Amino acid sequence: MELDELKLAWQTLDRHFERQYALDFHRFKSAKGDKLRSSLRPLFIGQLLQMLFGIAFIVLAAMLWSRKPDALPIIIAGIAVHAYGVACIILAGVTLSQIQRIDLSAPVVDIQKQLARLRTTYIYSGIIAGMPWWFLWVPILMVLAAFAGLNLYAHAPGVIWIGLGIGIAGLLATYGLVQFARQPSRPRLAQAVWNSFTGASLRRAQRVVDEVAEFERG
Repeated sequence: MELDELKLAWQTLDRHFERQYALDFHRFKSAKGDKLRSSLRPLFIGQLLQMLFGIAFIVLAAMLWSRKPDALPIIIAGIAVHAYGVACIILAGVTLSQIQRIDLSAPVVDIQKQLARLRTTYIYSGIIAGMPWWFLWVPILMVLAAFAGLNLYAHAPGVIWIGLGIGIAGLLATYGLVQFARQPSRPRLAQAVWNSFTGASLRRAQRVVDEVAEFERG
C-alpha cells in the first residue's frame, strides 16, 4: 500500500507540474505574442506606405493619360510607371496578408513556418519593388518632361540611353555584390546583405519566436 500511495503521489505531482508548466508556457507565449505583433508593426506600416507610394504612381500615370499622349516613347514610359504602381500595391497587399495570417495560438512550429513564409514573401517583394529603380527613374523623367510638353526621347535620346546604360551597370553591380557576399570566406558581408533583405522587423520577430521555442524545449 505504501508503494501504491507513493506512485499515486508521484503521478499527482507530475500532473501538477504539467499543469503548472502548461500555464506558465501559455502566459509566456501570450506575452511574446504581443511582442511579436509589436515587432511586426513597423513592417505593417511600411507596407501601407508602399501602397500609398503605388497609388501615387498610378495617379501620376493617370495625369499623363488625361493629356492623351500620342508619342510612343511617352506612352511606353507611362505604362511602365502605371505598372510599377500597380505592382507596389499588389506586393504590399500580399505581404500584409501574410502578416495577418500569423496565428499566435498555433503551435510554435507552425508560427515559425508562417514567419518563414512572410520572410520569403517580403524578400521577393523587396527585390521586385527595388530592382526596377535602376531603370524606373528614366520613364519617370520622361513622364515629368511630358507634362511640360517635351518628348524627352525625341529631343534628348542620349539621356534615355545613358540612363538605361547606368541601370544595366547598377543591376549587374548589385548582382555581383550579392554573389561576392555569398562566398564562404565573407560571412560578415553575407550577413549584412541578408539583413538588408530581411529587415529589422522580421529579425526581431524571429528572435521572439526563437525565445518561445527555447522555452518550449525547456
